[in-house]
Amino acid sequence: MLKCTRCGKEYDERFILRCGCGGTLLVERNYFDFFGNLQPYLDMRRYINFLPISGSLLPPATPAITPVSELNLETVTAIFKLEYLQPSGSFKDRGTWVTVSKLLEEGIDEVAIDSSGNAALSLALYSLPANINVHVFLSYDARPEKISLLQRLGAVLHFIDGDRMKVHERAVEFSESEGITYASHWLNPYFIEGTKTAAFEAYEQVGVPDYVFAPTGSGTLLLGLWKGFFELRKMGVVSEIPRLIAVQASGYESLCERSPIQNLLADGIAIPEPPRREEMKRALQETGGTCVSVDEYETENALKWLRKAGFLVEPTSAVVLAALWELVETGEIPDGSKILLPLTGSGLKLTQGI
Repeated sequence: MLKCTRCGKEYDERFILRCGCGGTLLVERNYFDFFGNLQPYLDMRRYINFLPISGSLLPPATPAITPVSELNLETVTAIFKLEYLQPSGSFKDRGTWVTVSKLLEEGIDEVAIDSSGNAALSLALYSLPANINVHVFLSYDARPEKISLLQRLGAVLHFIDGDRMKVHERAVEFSESEGITYASHWLNPYFIEGTKTAAFEAYEQVGVPDYVFAPTGSGTLLLGLWKGFFELRKMGVVSEIPRLIAVQASGYESLCERSPIQNLLADGIAIPEPPRREEMKRALQETGGTCVSVDEYETENALKWLRKAGFLVEPTSAVVLAALWELVETGEIPDGSKILLPLTGSGLKLTQGI
């Protein structure tokens, strides 16, 4: 079932994004026997029994089980999860795969989305063989490389003069006026069902880390990781869940105190007014976590380090490393801690040089 995070009202599992009261929705199901219900696949189909889709109508490409790379970093063990190796080069393939499966089940063949690039690219890629027409709303400031990729994937582009929140507003207005399904990853409960599988994978690969850092704008990865570890605990697989660290771009913070200086490099999380903010606060509170703001200089330094270490990622991915450095330096992360750091987006999409 779907359950409203504000008033608690329950709905059947249809493709809807908000409760009648305006609250956001999450999928709630009771799962049992984690290991007994795993499937013998080396991709996301391994967790099909823990996802709210039938499995009969799946997109041809399936997100991978991404590798991890462990490095000793300062006084802690950093476990980099290479989400940028997904088919579209982003962790968002996880949420997209479940979303497109749900759209196919309901016979929806035209959708609209607002995105700075990665979510739109993922949806356009998975929708192409599914014959779903995708309208993408994006700012004129979107990276030209991503615009070019979207055009090649057949997306219908709508450019908006304004910031990320203005783009979101126009996408909603268009969807309502044209009678087209709005498939925003910000609001879509099925998207979070996809991103929670990153927690399942991480557990199978390295056990339960002490901390998990996540680049946080709309919160789809943070909430997915929280939900995945929470479900593992509910099934009795683990007794503790990791502390979540929400890493935000300076000037766009929704959980940390807002900085007057904008981090324009981390454009993937430049979302100052996310609709799931209260859920993110709850996830941090329940896990004893916190938020960290990262500026442009810190992002650039972390990006250079990651490239020298062999990780070809985009700038938004680098904020988790910058945040880790900060918390290790201040002593907030104890020596010997095991830290999971998802690297969320590929640097191969950026040819203009950063």
